[in-house]
Amino acid sequence: MNALKFGRLIWELYGARQRLPDLDWIENQGLLAVKIGQMHALRIDFLDRERCMHLCRLYRRNKTLQPGRFEQLVLDAMSAESRDAFQHIDPTPLASASIGQVHRAWLQDETPVVIKLIKHDARQSFTQEVKKLRGLLKVATGLYPPLKRAGNPVGILDDLETFTLSELDLRHELQGQQALRQIQGTHGKRFDLSSLQFPKVYTELSNASVLVSEYVDGPTVDELLESKRLEYDQLLDLFRVHGFYLFCVGTFHGDLHPGNVILRENRWTFVDTGFVGTVSERLRLGLFYFFKALSQYDYPACAKALHQMSDIQIDRNTYAEFERRFLELYHDFTDRNVSEISLTRQMMSTIKLGVHHGMHFEQGIFSVIRSLMYMDGMVLRCHPKAVLMKGMRPFIQEALDVMPNDSPGHKDLPG
Repeated sequence: MNALKFGRLIWELYGARQRLPDLDWIENQGLLAVKIGQMHALRIDFLDRERCMHLCRLYRRNKTLQPGRFEQLVLDAMSAESRDAFQHIDPTPLASASIGQVHRAWLQDETPVVIKLIKHDARQSFTQEVKKLRGLLKVATGLYPPLKRAGNPVGILDDLETFTLSELDLRHELQGQQALRQIQGTHGKRFDLSSLQFPKVYTELSNASVLVSEYVDGPTVDELLESKRLEYDQLLDLFRVHGFYLFCVGTFHGDLHPGNVILRENRWTFVDTGFVGTVSERLRLGLFYFFKALSQYDYPACAKALHQMSDIQIDRNTYAEFERRFLELYHDFTDRNVSEISLTRQMMSTIKLGVHHGMHFEQGIFSVIRSLMYMDGMVLRCHPKAVLMKGMRPFIQEALDVMPNDSPGHKDLPG
């Protein structure tokens, strides 16, 4: 992606105020442009709701392969023995994503399954585009250092590259599912995770470029939100499950956008588990106690929790100024609904404030921010008048009940 095309992409996302972004043009620029567009679909902290809803279509509409190319993809990705395991493979895709396609198929015993296939050359072209864009961003932040402090675009690009490359090797999807299943089995007795399930994967028919798994008959959360068939209480249960992985374990589905969750018989099915996010104990606990305090509107405790999750501890005088600015930032947050104040925008501003005062946060925080973006966007589509922090209070209390008694508390202020 050269400077001209990147400039056009930014203009499509932010600058074309008289019209909505040209999704056809974005798709034609390749995988990186689509991923950046998908990321901005949840950026209600920067973009208006109509623009975000329009960009959400990038999760559902991607160019499908011509039948001949699809047949060649099957031949290249699967051995003759694997192909013989299928009675029929539907050439019409069930879904087409930015990195691959999903097709219905039936095994010889008529068991319905789905086949995910990675499109040709996706990895090579993506890494080349990321390399070019990283160079542009490094030059831009070198010429204008405040850009790095404002949002760390290189760090965000690195995170985008990490989870996309993980998606491009379908073996990671199986590994990610196994990790999340193990957590469910280990912790399921102390925290109810019975509303979560995972599709069966046929490992003997799968490899880096093809994944064969159980066919899950049910709508995605994205489809439910689009048709206004998802209740807010249902969405809170999804957040409760995801929140346990994120805040109580520190290992979580790293790309849980609304297209990656299927609701079947009142149970959530996590799919596309190719990227599993992880955060350190310091960051996990800091985040948990930050949101515990935020749900109670205890802003001094929020400031202290943010300082706890920083790799660098600032001195007392600097902290006093940080806390003063923090309280200013949150002066009108209490009881405001998601259509009035974006949680994502608030968190981005909070992180920027900490960095401005000398704090430093590990790379894993970008995966957390992405989760918050997805959460924010889903609530806005489901129940724009919801006060999310109030809705999360029951989960926080439930999580506190299962947290180890020896979990470290907040550090004393320095100095």
